[in-house]
Amino acid sequence: MKIDPNSSADLSAQIAKAIRDAIVSGALIVDARLPSEAELAEQFQVSRPTVREALKRLAAQSLIRTQRGASGGAFVNRLSYEQAYSQQITTSTLLLSMNSVGFDTACEARFALERACAPLSARRRSADHLATMRAEIYRQSQPGLTDEAFCASDVAFHRALVDGAGNPVLSYQLAGAVEAMQPLMNMITFTARSREAILALHTGITDALDARDGRTAMRRLEELETYTRDLGQSVMSARAGQRPA
Repeated sequence: MKIDPNSSADLSAQIAKAIRDAIVSGALIVDARLPSEAELAEQFQVSRPTVREALKRLAAQSLIRTQRGASGGAFVNRLSYEQAYSQQITTSTLLLSMNSVGFDTACEARFALERACAPLSARRRSADHLATMRAEIYRQSQPGLTDEAFCASDVAFHRALVDGAGNPVLSYQLAGAVEAMQPLMNMITFTARSREAILALHTGITDALDARDGRTAMRRLEELETYTRDLGQSVMSARAGQRPA
């Protein structure tokens, strides 16, 4: 593991990248103990505080864990999909907000990814996935439900659909699509959408998965996408018309 002391990049960032690259390549395996701070400082020819900052960066990414005591130190962590979900969601949310991704673009991407899960979910969904989806449909039908709670239920519904595919890689990849893009779409459309229309579409999707009918589930998702995109366009057109000349 090496760094370039003449590079303009922060030394702690370089060290963190060098260690991360070693983990990704398999040079450092899961549960392997990293050299001590003193040893790393000597290896990279930097101060111990610089090494400590690099280790903090790696810990923040869940790539390493620290243990106290005589047998303690820093160890390569076994990153789980569940641990990675929050990072994926945070990254996707920041990416969308900082780059002003258009409503249509986000909508197209999210539904294209979700439709890819529909045939798998129709074959593999469990009774628990269906129960979650029907519970969220019931929750969405309650007259006193706030817009914020409806949006949260909407995300939970689609999360169950994706998880029903039984593929942890898809679930991880779509964590950002569902839990970052869905709230973005909800924020734009919540004032104009018909809860009854969404409930009907959600029920159609769930019934199709219950019947293990992937094609119908995909069609219902296509209908939901069309409804969402049309609604978003009408809302944004109305907002544009209200702006002062």
